[in-house]
Formats: sequence, structure tokens, C-alpha cells
Amino acid sequence: MEANFLTTVLLPGSLFIIMLGMGLSLSIDDFKRVVQYPKGVMVGLFNQMILLPIIGLLLAITFKLSPTMAVGLMILSACPGGTTSNLITHVAKGDTALSISLTAIASFITVFTIPLITNFGLNFFLEESSRISLPFLKTIAQIVGITVLPVSIGMIIRKRNKNFADRMERPARIASTIIFVTILMLIVVSNWTMLITTIQQIGLVCFVLNAATMLTGYLAARLFNFELKQALSVIIESGIQNGTLAIVVASSILLQPEMAIPAAIYSVFMFLSGGLIMFVFGRRKAPALA
Repeated sequence: MEANFLTTVLLPGSLFIIMLGMGLSLSIDDFKRVVQYPKGVMVGLFNQMILLPIIGLLLAITFKLSPTMAVGLMILSACPGGTTSNLITHVAKGDTALSISLTAIASFITVFTIPLITNFGLNFFLEESSRISLPFLKTIAQIVGITVLPVSIGMIIRKRNKNFADRMERPARIASTIIFVTILMLIVVSNWTMLITTIQQIGLVCFVLNAATMLTGYLAARLFNFELKQALSVIIESGIQNGTLAIVVASSILLQPEMAIPAAIYSVFMFLSGGLIMFVFGRRKAPALA
């Protein structure tokens, strides 16, 4: 598969399908939960929208990442949780409704914050003479086309035919996971040389970012005395990011495939930490936040 086809057709198309699947599981009530669970939603959004980019920025500076890897880390930090976070929350017996609501609301908000944070990263880490740029309005339109539009279509399908949407929800989740893993493998293969040369530089940073965001979610849950189910949702949403979207922004919108490497490597640690959470909490019988 040629890199051009991967970045211009397969990646955006795959993300469209993933977001369509997410839309099939959403309803207007999922957005109304900001009123029902204001504390959980606000804490989760604060972790994702504010703390995560700050942590990403501090790590990029602390570890003295190359400009390309630093911008890639900022792109990842700007992305919301994806359908993977909802699946992990469900298996771990967390508050799936809260997780879905956080993912849905954050997905709409980040349409505007991703261009802002990415442009900040480009200006902060790259030389002013760099020709790499991210047109704000055009980028918003592109992100809307591959996230908000398919989610909205999925929600419309659910509203008009709930039985069909319910039947398709599980297959859509499975397909989304398969697509995500496939995309991750394709990115790794197509950027293998760059990956090998940067793994020592970016690997530890990605691990620390994942651990730090998970810890941030845990500390926030303890600070606000969340019940275990809500705590798990906040922890998972804080540490599980939409890696596919980060890869699409880097490869298809910025046309800088090497900037997708942090998202690809982070996704490996994300799956490991998410798998551990599913293994530990998915087997529990009595809820108790240690």
C-alpha cells in the first residue's frame, strides 16, 4: 500500500467509519448528562481539555524532544478519548454512560481546540521559517467532516431506527477496534525506519504521558470522592486518547506522517494500560476504590 493512499484515503475513511459507529451508540440524552453528572463530566473534560495538553507540553520540554516529535505529542494531547475508551470502560464495569458522554462532548469541543493546540505546538517547537502550517478554518472543516459528520449521521440513524442501531452497536465496536489496530500497524510499517530511530527518544515520553494522565484521573477521582464506576470512567477517559484522529491530523491534514509516530507508540502503551484496567476491574464483584 502506498503511503499516499494510506494518508489521503484509508486513514480519513477509517476514522469516518469509527466515528459513525460511535454515533450509532449515542443519543441526545448522552449530552444531557452534563446536567445529571455535572461533577464527573466537568472533571473529565478538564483533565482532557486542559491538563492533558499541559502535561504533553511539559514532557516535550523536559525530555527535549525533537521539534517533529514534540509537535506530534501535542497533536496527540489535543485529541479526545475515542470509542476505545468506551469499550475499556464497559469491560472494566465503569460508568459507560458517563464515558460515552465525555467522549461525545469532547469530540465536539476538540473540533476547535485541536487546531489551536496544534498551531501552538508548531509555533512553539518549530522555527518561524517553517513552512508547515495548519489553516484554522480549513482544519475545523476537515475535522468536522471526519468526526462530527459521521457521529451525527450515526445519531440520526439511531433516532430513526433504534433497533437497527442496537443490533449494530456491538459489531461497530468490534470493527472500530480492528480498524484502529490495523491503522496502527500500517503506520508502524510505513514509518518503520523513522520509528526505529526515534523509539528511544519518544518511547519513554509516551509511557510517562500515559501513566501521568491515568494518575491524574485517579487523583481527581479521589479528590472529588467519586464512586468506583465514575472514577474508572474519569481515569480511562483521561488516559485513553483517539489515536486514530491524532494520526489523521498528522498524516492527512498536516501531511507530516512522522508526526504520527508519538500517537502510534502511545497507542501501544494505551492498549497495555487499558488491558490491565479491564483485567483488574472487570473481574471484581464488589465495588471499592482502593
